[in-house]
Amino acid sequence: MAERSTRPASAGGPAGPQEPEQLRAVLRSPGYRKALIFSGLIGIPVSLAAFWLLAALHELEHLLWSSLPRALGWHTPPAWWPLPLLLIAGIVVGAVVTHLRGAGGHIPAGGLHAGATAPAALPGVVLAAAGLPLGAVLGPEAPLIALGGGLALLFRDLARAPETPRSNALLGAAGAAAAVAVIFGNPLVAAVLLIEVAGVGGPQLVAVMLPALLSSGVGSLIFTGLGRWTGLKTGSLALDIAGPVPRLDIGDVLWAVVLGVVVGALVRLAVVGGRLTAAFVAPRPFRRTVACAVAAGGCAALYSVATGRSPAEAALSGQATLAHMASTPAAWSIGALLGLLVFKTAAYALCLGSLRGGPIFPALCLGGAAGLLLSPLPGLGVVPGTAAGVAAAAVSALRLPVSSVVLVVLLLGIPGMTPVVILAAVVAFVTTELMPTGPALEPAAGAPSGHGDDSTTAKG
Repeated sequence: MAERSTRPASAGGPAGPQEPEQLRAVLRSPGYRKALIFSGLIGIPVSLAAFWLLAALHELEHLLWSSLPRALGWHTPPAWWPLPLLLIAGIVVGAVVTHLRGAGGHIPAGGLHAGATAPAALPGVVLAAAGLPLGAVLGPEAPLIALGGGLALLFRDLARAPETPRSNALLGAAGAAAAVAVIFGNPLVAAVLLIEVAGVGGPQLVAVMLPALLSSGVGSLIFTGLGRWTGLKTGSLALDIAGPVPRLDIGDVLWAVVLGVVVGALVRLAVVGGRLTAAFVAPRPFRRTVACAVAAGGCAALYSVATGRSPAEAALSGQATLAHMASTPAAWSIGALLGLLVFKTAAYALCLGSLRGGPIFPALCLGGAAGLLLSPLPGLGVVPGTAAGVAAAAVSALRLPVSSVVLVVLLLGIPGMTPVVILAAVVAFVTTELMPTGPALEPAAGAPSGHGDDSTTAKG
């Protein structure tokens, strides 16, 4: 009582002291406690489904881009290799967009979508995700979020649990967190990411995130256990940057600002290009989806011709390419890095507006390439350059500053780089917000009306 009487009246205003009571009321609600238990249980089947989807995508990518070319006598895929694969990807995604409910998910150029996916839209989401191992320059996080949220609602319906707006929000967040947790290497990232995507606060924030945190923790355990038991890989995002970790100085601070501006502008241009691509695709979704997919394949082929390297580096999500850059930076020439930035950015913009997937992984690859390209500059270096570039790219693609910083700090595993990460992220966020956003997105054919516009992205 004494503590309450000494709290300044201006600390929280009239609403401040009411928030703990509101949270207690929510936690004491029988319906909420049932939802919390159900969310923990949901993490098990959702993580199982997410694991097998990721494992299937990873194995298919390895088959198409490594095993099959070698079986045909090529050490690496030839330059033309992405063209037929992305033609198939365009046909599959175009058919899903025009014929299946939910249009395969939201348009990636609109950012991540936190709303629960209708169970009837799940077949389209899974089929559209088949474009990822075929060479789409997108990541798996958006299909995982849609899969997790949709499965949570499906299991709720099978259990005949009552349907309310609150239960939809709780279970949608819990299912999405369970599915996406391990692809970022840490369940905490999934929870923080959904905090900003959902855009809620106060007692409502705690009420929504408790099930998400519980479900993501359960999902992480299931992922880890299945990976060890089956021996299959799902491609969890992690970086092991080669070279000693330097002590930060004024040069790192100055170059972090430069990288924040440069990478922020580059990724924003790619997103604007994605929105322009989406506007181009909308009138004739099937034909123009196929055309844009083939054009993205052409970008990867041109990269291979120009640099003599594998076209897989400019195609696909960029996860493996980023890991290779981090572990063997000396293997990348200035010409290769410039070519990657030019051609992968173009392919990224085309895929953002035409295919289905997430925007994060290719942006991280571009940020890492920019950081590595500038790392020889006086006062920088590979480790701080990569850290600043990846942080700037993450916040520019997501428009979620807190999630981006947490993601990159955990991804790098180098606490000493945290100041550079924060500085680059803040500068990139401001740069991105000051630039034009491009045309508003229209829902894809068959998609719910909320998908793809600015209302579905983070409140940044």
